[in-house]
Amino acid sequence: MQKKIVIVGANAAGVDAAVAARKTDREAEITLLTKDRYYTYSRCGLPFVLGGHIESFENLVVYPPNFFKVNRMDLRLETTATSIDTKSKTVEALSNDGTSETFEYDKLVLATGATPFRLPIEGIDKQGVYTLHTLSDGLKLAEAMKTAKSAVVIGPGLVGLEATEAFVERGIKTTVVEMLPTVLPRLLDPDMSSDVQRKFEESGVTFVLGKSANAILGDNKVKGVSVGGEEIPADIVLNAAGVRPNTELAQKAGIAIGETRGIKTNSRMQTSDENIYAAGDCAETIHLVTGKPALPLLGSAAVKMGKVAGINAAGGDAVYPGTLFSWVSRVFHLDVGGVGVTEFWAKQIGMDVVVGKITSKTRASYFPGGLPLKVKILVEKNTRRVVGGQIVGGEEVTQRINILSLAIQNRMNIDDLAKADTCYAPSVCEAWEPIVLAAEIAQRRL
Repeated sequence: MQKKIVIVGANAAGVDAAVAARKTDREAEITLLTKDRYYTYSRCGLPFVLGGHIESFENLVVYPPNFFKVNRMDLRLETTATSIDTKSKTVEALSNDGTSETFEYDKLVLATGATPFRLPIEGIDKQGVYTLHTLSDGLKLAEAMKTAKSAVVIGPGLVGLEATEAFVERGIKTTVVEMLPTVLPRLLDPDMSSDVQRKFEESGVTFVLGKSANAILGDNKVKGVSVGGEEIPADIVLNAAGVRPNTELAQKAGIAIGETRGIKTNSRMQTSDENIYAAGDCAETIHLVTGKPALPLLGSAAVKMGKVAGINAAGGDAVYPGTLFSWVSRVFHLDVGGVGVTEFWAKQIGMDVVVGKITSKTRASYFPGGLPLKVKILVEKNTRRVVGGQIVGGEEVTQRINILSLAIQNRMNIDDLAKADTCYAPSVCEAWEPIVLAAEIAQRRL
């Protein structure tokens, strides 16, 4: 009998679940329901279209209509899943034209994603306040940028900083506001984030840190933001204060929600209902360092979760071990990335860590074109295992973060990392790999 698999959500996690399900079961009936009006696209690419690095939003479409047709997937655009009946194993959905339809399932995958956090401040609904989470958001913001002279970005996380770069590249005077005292406060320690902040300031960006936005000013349209009693003029306000997982559909169906407010899952991405899986920004998993519940909110994690959920929904057997929060970005020709825990998070969970840090270059000192590279490694004092890393530099950051990710995932200790057999050529790297040098410094401090 043909298995019916319904997937709610058709972006990173949802489509990867569908692809994995199709590879696992060639005959399954696969239906995807999405509120979006556009075929599957890369959300992570939105800021780079705004800045002109990518020519058009159309270039972000990853899976065009023909893909779904060839793979015999029924994709329903502009269709909102409104309720789940776990007893009858059905999903009620409402299309944009008001038509209601019931979809039967044998297995259900929830890839409902997340929604931008609505800042609880006066004037947040004024014309001129934007978010950058969907393609529709990107189109609206791109239109506003054509005439804007000034902008305020609330929240210097990855999306906030990438959008800030786009504003500057379009000649828009930009101020970034953050209630905490540093940029990328949840991803980098202050000694590393200061390099990022300096790079932005050199490009003309103003930071107002350690102060909260109190109100959005203007009559109907934005004219500025009140921050700590000071008025900052703005034609555009970008609310980049993070996202929250979409779990309302799951909660109404009686599916368990975890500590992080994401849908609670096991290593097979299975929820409290054995016939329902969850993946992506809506799904809670485990942090591989701390062993505690975690909500990655990263595209890289979403596709891996989706693949595991899709394989298992189709009758296969796959496991998602958990997350290390591996991330990387490039802003104003500066690469920046991290993995595992920071000093701040280690302190929060009571983990005693030792730091090894070094500033080096990406090529031999005598070879032209070498760029600065700062590497920071965190080691748990008692076990000597590597538990975190942060890197900021002009190039060659991504694969070094991947190396540290593998080291942490395989519970490597700092002594083994310091003995790593690394390659060398003056045109591409130093004789002594900076990760190894940082590891040796951590060893000495231990």
